[in-house]
Amino acid sequence: MQYSQYGTKFAQPSGILELMEDLDSALNRGDGNALMLGGGNPGRIPAVERELRSAMDVILNDGDRFERMIGFYDGPQGNGPFIELLADLLSRTYGWPLSPAHIALTNGSQNSFFHLFNLFAGRQANKTNLHRVLLPLVPEYIGYSDTGIDSDVFLSLLPRIQELPDRTIKYQIDFEAVEEALQDYDIGAICVSRPTNPSGNVIEDYELNRLSLLSQHSGIPLIVDGAYGHPFPGLIYTGATPHWDDHIVYTLSLSKFGMPGVRTGIIIANPEIITMLTRMNAVNNLASGSVGPVLATELIRRGSLITLSTEVIRKFYREKADRARNLLLSCTEDLPDVRMHKIEGAFFLWVYCHEFPATTGELYTRLKKRGVYVVPGKYYFPGLADDWPHKEECLRVSFAGEDRAVEQGLKIIAEELRSAYATGRIETG
Repeated sequence: MQYSQYGTKFAQPSGILELMEDLDSALNRGDGNALMLGGGNPGRIPAVERELRSAMDVILNDGDRFERMIGFYDGPQGNGPFIELLADLLSRTYGWPLSPAHIALTNGSQNSFFHLFNLFAGRQANKTNLHRVLLPLVPEYIGYSDTGIDSDVFLSLLPRIQELPDRTIKYQIDFEAVEEALQDYDIGAICVSRPTNPSGNVIEDYELNRLSLLSQHSGIPLIVDGAYGHPFPGLIYTGATPHWDDHIVYTLSLSKFGMPGVRTGIIIANPEIITMLTRMNAVNNLASGSVGPVLATELIRRGSLITLSTEVIRKFYREKADRARNLLLSCTEDLPDVRMHKIEGAFFLWVYCHEFPATTGELYTRLKKRGVYVVPGKYYFPGLADDWPHKEECLRVSFAGEDRAVEQGLKIIAEELRSAYATGRIETG
């Protein structure tokens, strides 16, 4: 059977496909013995689950509210009551001048970025030149890589790497390279995640402000992916101020709050962009799902969407981050080349294996045979032309799951790293 260029492009194997198939295999189809340290599934937090169950109980007992939630389409912009409450919440919390016209909903962040990247990048209407999305700092989110309808829509830049104590590094933006890229290429948008998935890096306020000024001067949007950030779920462990302006597109999600199954993405932008996204959503989805927005509406009315994020969820992951960091340092204390990125946000260890004698892709395969699921670093460098060895020296490890599984998984990872450094290869048996 013959397929279109579109079909061939989007049906090919990809990093995000591998990640999600691993997640499904470990969490839904396995025997329960797999150590899932790979996917981006949030951890189960009893206080959050109780609040969500309580919110659903209210919906179920509020006349025909449940029946309307599952039995009626929302408009293509998204659920009206939720959008109104969210615009008011963000305006009160941050002083942003938002109205409902500034917000659209999608079926999850992946859906948001498919729309956004293809709105601003690719072949331009009535033109032959290709506009690209500039990623000023890699590694970046694995899910960006294959979202462009056109090929080669990403341009990524190498970071500056700051060496810190305790075998720790931190990525920083090379602004000289950013300014050169804006001059030398047709850039349709700049995009950065804050905090960064996979590294847990949080670009500092001065970096975000400088990116904002550069994008504004260039007449292009700055897309800030806040899936792990403020105000919910709030997984930022350093001082970081949220920033929005008319040229900034800020995206949020309900997934890392604890609702990945409802697939709710949120886009905050100027009304012109929201109108474009609403029209795209009508064509691609008719409407976005209602369950997530209706549940979140109840949480906003109770005041628990923000308070749970700041008082429960952030504390939960911060404690896990400290445990995972200390455990990795302890079980690799004889391996000075095993380092990690400073954990400033999200719920991942970004393990950097300096001068690794094999590839982390080979390590991934070996670990999978031992029942440990991780994600090799090579998938987190979309649009990077440079054949940078660093890509094959990194590994993303989630610490969101049960502490027992994280501890067992990290110890097995340490065993395999020790063996690889000692023998110069990965065992294949």
